[in-house]
Amino acid sequence: MLTGVQVLLLGGDARQLEVIRKLTELDASVTVSGFDGLHSSLDGAVQAEFEEQLFEGIDALLLPAVGTDDQGLIHAVFSDRQMMLTDSHFSKLPKHCTVYTGMAKPYLRQLCEKNGLSLVELFDRDDVAIYNSIPTAEGALMMAIQNTDITIHGSSSMVLGFGRTGFTMSRTLQGLGSKVKVGIRRSEQYARASEMGFEPFYISDLLQHVSNIDLLFNTIPTMIVTAQIIANLPSRAVIIDLASKPGGTDFRFAEKRGIKAMLAPGLPGIVAPKTAGRIMAECLSQLILDDTTKRGNGI
Repeated sequence: MLTGVQVLLLGGDARQLEVIRKLTELDASVTVSGFDGLHSSLDGAVQAEFEEQLFEGIDALLLPAVGTDDQGLIHAVFSDRQMMLTDSHFSKLPKHCTVYTGMAKPYLRQLCEKNGLSLVELFDRDDVAIYNSIPTAEGALMMAIQNTDITIHGSSSMVLGFGRTGFTMSRTLQGLGSKVKVGIRRSEQYARASEMGFEPFYISDLLQHVSNIDLLFNTIPTMIVTAQIIANLPSRAVIIDLASKPGGTDFRFAEKRGIKAMLAPGLPGIVAPKTAGRIMAECLSQLILDDTTKRGNGI
């Protein structure tokens, strides 16, 4: 239980509703800001105006999937009011407070470093990333179905990257009967992909493998689907880039060539916000509990 733990949650989207529900069930004292436009009640949580006094005595500060933008602005779907995090806010937080977010931009990292606060980025964790790869793969499939005139079954697909998202994406495509090529970087990944029945190739040889594919899914957050690669794709091909912004595709050249190319980061929060929220809630509640236990033991 989280009885007595003071949590401040700022902004976000439908995922945060699941986080609030979970934390209040565990008896944490939850204060939220950025939900004044929500047309349903937040049972057990206290809604408050965004002001510096909210940060006093807080044990855990919870921010949205992308904590802030480059200027400190917090994204809040359920409010039209602007919330801008500054050094003045962070100076009010106790030194034991931990800041939690999905991923942090340099602005947020610098605020935490300057004020000596611990920062936890949930999307860096293997457990969260693996669970999130499931709605990511489902959302990517939805986009593929909507933007092609063929079935996934019998299609020729390619997945670039064999990490947490690439692994699930490849396996999901294979399960639907697609012939899957997987672009990898390391020999152990090559062996695993081969063992699983995929057609692996090294990323350095990408140009030689793109001439006859229907679907290309990229998970690598660096420019990899270049103009040269796109020039060798068949005109029917569809590119779905799952990497974080700005992605790894030359979208300008794809448009010029007449090839559909879509950047699709953050799919879990778009296609399955309830599931994505539960994933975050389970992880956050355990992390906060562990942190509280360590503090109680003087660690």
